[in-house]
Amino acid sequence: MSKVELTGKTILVTGAAGFIGSNLVKRLLNDVEDVTVIGIDNMNDYYDVKLKEARLEELDSKPSFTFVKGSIADKAIITEIFETYKPQVVVNLAAQAGVRYSITNPDAYIESNILGFYNILEACRHSYDNGAAGVEHLVYASSSSVYGSNKKVPYSTEDKVDNPVSLYAATKKSNELLAHAYSKLYNIPSTGLRFFTVYGPAGRPDMAYFGFTDKLRQGKTIQIFNYGNCKRDFTYIDDIVEGVVRVMGKAPDKAVGEDGLPLPPYAVYNIGNNQPENLLDFVTILQEELIRAGVLPEDYDFEAHKELVPMQPGDVPVTYADTGALERDFGFKPGTSLREGLRRFAQWYKGYYL
Repeated sequence: MSKVELTGKTILVTGAAGFIGSNLVKRLLNDVEDVTVIGIDNMNDYYDVKLKEARLEELDSKPSFTFVKGSIADKAIITEIFETYKPQVVVNLAAQAGVRYSITNPDAYIESNILGFYNILEACRHSYDNGAAGVEHLVYASSSSVYGSNKKVPYSTEDKVDNPVSLYAATKKSNELLAHAYSKLYNIPSTGLRFFTVYGPAGRPDMAYFGFTDKLRQGKTIQIFNYGNCKRDFTYIDDIVEGVVRVMGKAPDKAVGEDGLPLPPYAVYNIGNNQPENLLDFVTILQEELIRAGVLPEDYDFEAHKELVPMQPGDVPVTYADTGALERDFGFKPGTSLREGLRRFAQWYKGYYL
C-alpha cells in the first residue's frame, strides 16, 4: 500500500453535514495540520434538517473549512469544485441512506447513489488531465447491506455479494463495481468501506436506536422486527471515523499487470464491531441508559411499550463484520462497547432535546 500524506492537503468530503461526514470533517480539522477541507451536502429533508445545520454550525467556525450547498448529482457543481479546489483526497459519504425508504422513494437512491457517485468518479478521472497530479485516493462509503441474505457469517469482503435484497444495497454494490472499473481504466486508487450499523450522538433519526428513543419519550409503542431475533453489528461513530482516517492515509498500490495494463488499485474493507448484538438485548441496554441519563423516568413501564413484529421487506436477520483485513492492513479494530456508545448517545439526546 502507498502512504498518502494528509498534512497540508485539500480533502473533499461529500455528505459533510451527514452523521459520518460531519464527524470526519471535525476530526480532520482538529487533528491534521494545515489541512483544507471542502464539504458538500444537499441538506435534504430525509430527516430533520435542523440536526444537519447543528452539525455544520460546529464546523463553520473553522477557517480551513469551506462548505458548498449542493447535490453530487449536479455534475456542474462537482466539476466546479474539482476545478476550483483540486482536492487530492476525496471521501464520498453523500448518499441516500436507509433500506425501507428505498422501497417508497427509489428515485432518490438512483440520483444520489448512482448518478452522484458517477459524477465523483468522472471528476477524479479528469483530475489527472494534462499531466496533473490529480486525486491520490478516493475513499467511498459502501454498506453492510451488500451482503444481502448471505448465510455465512461473519461477512467477509471475499464473499460473493450478488444477491442484494433492497435497492439501497444494489446501489452500494454498484458503487463498488463502478469504482473497480474506474480504478482499472484510469488507475484511480480507490477504497470502499462497508459500514455496519453506525450509531452515536447526533446520529441519524431514522436509525432504530434514535427512533425508539423518540417513541418511548412520547409514550408510543416501539416495534421490534423479526420478533427480536435480528442481530446487528453496531459500530460507534468514533470507531468509524478512526477507521476512515486510517484508510485515507494508505491507498492501494498502483501496479502493472502481465498485459502491460494497470492492475486496478482497488480495495474494499468492512468496518464493524465484529460483535453482533441481539436486538432485544440492544433495546434493554438502550432503555437502561435512557433512564440513567434522565431521558426516561426511573419507573418507565417498558414492557407496555414494545411490540414484537415480523421481518420487514429489505431487512436482513443478521449483520456481522469480519474485520480481519482492516486489522491486518491498518492495525485497527473498532472497540467501543454498545453500552458505552448508547450511554454517550443518551447523554447527547438529553442535552439536545430536553
